[in-house]
Amino acid sequence: MNEVIVSMENISKSFPGVKALDNVKFELRSGEVMALLGENGAGKSTLMKILSGVYTRDGGTMKIFGKEYDDLTPRQAQEAGVAIIHQELNMCKHLSVAENMFLGRELRGRVVLKNAQMEEEAREILEDLKIDIDPKQTVGELAVSKQQMVEIAKALSINAKILIMDEPTSALTAKEIEELFRIIGKLKADGCGIVYISHRLEELQHIVDRVTVMRDGQYITDMNFADTTMDQIISNMVGREIKDKFPRVNCKKGKKIFEVKNLNAGKMVKNINFSAYEGEIIGFAGLMGAGRTETTRAIFGVDAKESGEFYLDGKEIRIQCPMDAIKAGVVLAPEDRKKDGLCTKLSIRDNLTLPNLDLVCNKAHVVVSKKEKELCDKAVKDLTIKTPNVEIDAGNLSGGNQQKVVVGKWLARNSRVVIFDEPTRGIDVGAKVEIYHLMNELKKQGIAVIFVSSEMPEVMGIADRIIVMCDGRITGEVQALETTQNEILTLATSFEKKQ
Repeated sequence: MNEVIVSMENISKSFPGVKALDNVKFELRSGEVMALLGENGAGKSTLMKILSGVYTRDGGTMKIFGKEYDDLTPRQAQEAGVAIIHQELNMCKHLSVAENMFLGRELRGRVVLKNAQMEEEAREILEDLKIDIDPKQTVGELAVSKQQMVEIAKALSINAKILIMDEPTSALTAKEIEELFRIIGKLKADGCGIVYISHRLEELQHIVDRVTVMRDGQYITDMNFADTTMDQIISNMVGREIKDKFPRVNCKKGKKIFEVKNLNAGKMVKNINFSAYEGEIIGFAGLMGAGRTETTRAIFGVDAKESGEFYLDGKEIRIQCPMDAIKAGVVLAPEDRKKDGLCTKLSIRDNLTLPNLDLVCNKAHVVVSKKEKELCDKAVKDLTIKTPNVEIDAGNLSGGNQQKVVVGKWLARNSRVVIFDEPTRGIDVGAKVEIYHLMNELKKQGIAVIFVSSEMPEVMGIADRIIVMCDGRITGEVQALETTQNEILTLATSFEKKQ
């Protein structure tokens, strides 16, 4: 135990126009959980992709279990004992649990696959981890948390001793996170070295032994977690001290801007009623599956509503589809920004321009380059989008900068209501504060700001008023400065009594 199982020295990697890694060092020991921390774009994922054989390095040395390796392929990394569990799980959802675990290394008989043997071996690994999943079950039928457990079991089935976890808790409930931490504890006790990448810094105290911090593609420091403070970690990550993690701006509450009456949509949006005013931020709290995202989608016209009325500045507006909402001045930055908020294979310029063609085209419906440039330059400047130029593909940006592009395209329209669904999911602490400042700036401008968050401290720290949902219904409304986490949790678990 505690032997060095990964040693990386002077690792460098460049992409066109960007130096992603600059003489980085990293060390992992057996039987430890190493938190790899840094802002989006710090180089964490690039470093781990080199370790797992996805990328080749430009320079530096790498040893795994004492053996020096040149460029690795993913298969060679796997054979060396390295497994990576990506934030976006790589599962074949139409295949069974056992089939996923043995994908690419199936046990073969003379004529057919040894399905029974694979299922039995899969069952043994799952039982060893105390994971209650049937190896015959189709992966697509499992909850995200269970799919993640299958990924971990798959890694162990190939005898992985170096496990890389990238944002493993981003889509999990509190109970599911506890189960994940239990499994991490068992793997650690068995001598597995775990690299844990997460922006949820409050989780670190439960599982982490050491911390490595990166910034702007460079190694900054590593330290024992017990010997440091959260403020020191954050300061190392962002290169400055962040005194206020949840900056709050006090504004006078003004007139009613937006009102939702008797909104019903599907099974998860039941008789929703609320109003939004100038000078306030409304936070929607609740457990996963409470219906918060479904409510935002129904307001924006993504999902058809069964009934309900919307009023903007006292006048009824009809929203049947997203275009109706956009034209009315109601916009949404969705939960899954890569899937629903961006065209990741198009440039920043294209993403900012697409929903605003009516603003940048002339009467002949031809884009006026000058107007387009002004729109894009303003968004990049106002939101401090970190990019060499606007021709970079949106998919190559960090999570925080992608979120800014999503917001930027709507702010160009002078929208009256901006809805954020999980705006800080998967982004670092520095970028989170920038998003909070953006929300505060909208609030000061008299724009109605509504946001959904699964992080209780965030809702209480940024919102002025909190609307709590449970089982598709609004179960309470509280003032952020006058409430407690216990009160919000009580409202969030007020399930409807069914006969």
